[in-house]
Amino acid sequence: MSTSSDARVDAEFPPIKPQHTGLVGKCPRCGRGRLFSGFLSLAEHCEICGLDFDFADPADGPAFFVITFACIPVVAFAVWMEVSVGAPYWVNALLTLPLLLVFCVLPLRPLKGLMVATQYYHSAREGALDPANHVGTGPGR
Repeated sequence: MSTSSDARVDAEFPPIKPQHTGLVGKCPRCGRGRLFSGFLSLAEHCEICGLDFDFADPADGPAFFVITFACIPVVAFAVWMEVSVGAPYWVNALLTLPLLLVFCVLPLRPLKGLMVATQYYHSAREGALDPANHVGTGPGR
């Protein structure tokens, strides 16, 4: 149920696409305030519009995507280089460690911002059972 203050906030802050705010670390409601207080630490609230970021819980999502899309190819490259070329360990380390740092650390902040902005955009909240609908109380449960 929407209240008059919710309607005022909706009129004052029209929806902004998550990719326009999250990837650059801006507030998902106003698009101007900072989302982060540190490299990966979320701010408590937006200094412009006052949005409280307690709703945000990206958990391990950004790390999962980084591991899936960055670490696996870099490690595959390192294994290929070791098996095919037979490069010495120091060459392998010299080439793969910077790749791991660049492809694993740098995308964490934009991905975390994108996940928080997407949660706000879609009004995602922690799941809970609705006692009014008697979910989970049918036969055999």
